[in-house]
Amino acid sequence: MSFTATKFAHPPLSISSNTPRSNEKPLSFSFDLSRANPSSSFLGSTQKLLRFNALTKPLAQRRSSSSPVVAVLLNPTSNLLITKEEGLELYEDMVLGRSFEDKCAEMYYRGKMFGFVHLYNGQEAVSTGFIKLLKKEDYVVSTYRDHVHALSKGVPSRAVMSELFGKATGCCRGQGGSMHMFSKEHNVLGGFAFIGEGIPVATGAAFSSKYRREVLNEADADQVTLAFFGDGTCNNGQFFECLNMAALWKLPIVFVVENNLWAIGMSHLRATSDPQIWKKGPAFGMPGVHVDGMDVLKVREVAKEAIGRARRGEGPTLVECETYRFRGHSLADPDELRDPAEKEHYAGRDPVTALKQYIIENKLASEQELKSIEKKIDEVLEDAVEFADKSPHPPRSQLLENVFADPKGFGIGPDGRYRCEDPKFTQGTAHV
Repeated sequence: MSFTATKFAHPPLSISSNTPRSNEKPLSFSFDLSRANPSSSFLGSTQKLLRFNALTKPLAQRRSSSSPVVAVLLNPTSNLLITKEEGLELYEDMVLGRSFEDKCAEMYYRGKMFGFVHLYNGQEAVSTGFIKLLKKEDYVVSTYRDHVHALSKGVPSRAVMSELFGKATGCCRGQGGSMHMFSKEHNVLGGFAFIGEGIPVATGAAFSSKYRREVLNEADADQVTLAFFGDGTCNNGQFFECLNMAALWKLPIVFVVENNLWAIGMSHLRATSDPQIWKKGPAFGMPGVHVDGMDVLKVREVAKEAIGRARRGEGPTLVECETYRFRGHSLADPDELRDPAEKEHYAGRDPVTALKQYIIENKLASEQELKSIEKKIDEVLEDAVEFADKSPHPPRSQLLENVFADPKGFGIGPDGRYRCEDPKFTQGTAHV
């Protein structure tokens, strides 16, 4: 598979239960850069109507007739897309992500979590499809919707849940919270609360990999960086600047747009002059690909090529994954702006349910095997909640750590007390 402009005579096909089963071979894709396709399953990113009242209208009528389209063509003669082991790994990761977020909602409403909590329900195919193809040494940079990215990269459920509880046993010792997951051990370079601010960090990480390999002659420095961000970020300056730098220097990075069609309460269609985000890639000299982000198998195949290109030194790729979040922007969002018909439509395309159906219908695993995975995940999450609940809160002396250049925290004395609490603190020390 390669990201080259090709034409195909038949429309893209959805993965269905009658996919023939035999020896596993790689899936063959083509990317049509020449014309709109009326039977494409991508419904949201270029819909011209502000309300979701034209679901049955052919996509070609909803796209600009002058704009080319990237679509994923599934060869109807191809064989199974994944092995049993791969299928079970993908399913377990997606169930973990979904169940973890559901547990977060429960804990939030029980008063165990505070602040803003943004859940990932509905977008699991993107995280699993990309991150499960990475090596441990590869980097992931996330957004404020970062819990599942961290879990997919291998950060333990206990560490993520404890961080959400604000406990000292969290992956950031309770100082990051929901929007700032970080793990040096797993090369998760952080969640970022402001949109766009993680993209330069990811670009810097990719530059460091290239520098180490080509300047410092470290032969094993082939790390790839994934930068995740949403559709609302793609009109920000950092996005364009970093696409330019990454293409100019052929950095080993994949820019992954999780286009869930809504930037808080703003429809993607009302916020950008051209809603086809993938087209911004070719403008900077890199491939741009649009893929069904509700289908983990399609995402996975696109991810294989994009990550492979980056690791081979062929430069960056921009991938637009059209997906949908099932919950509001955050748990504080009553989610009253989106049309119920729109939400119902995407609920019928649940990526976890679709993968489960694919695995069972292709006899990769039995329903009982999948239920055992679900039971295992339930036990893992119950353990994570119990661990987080019993873990200690960070000490007061930790409050100012990592705020100033002094890692111990400016204003904290050797005894762990705040110097400002000393009555003599301001006597002759104001200049400090």
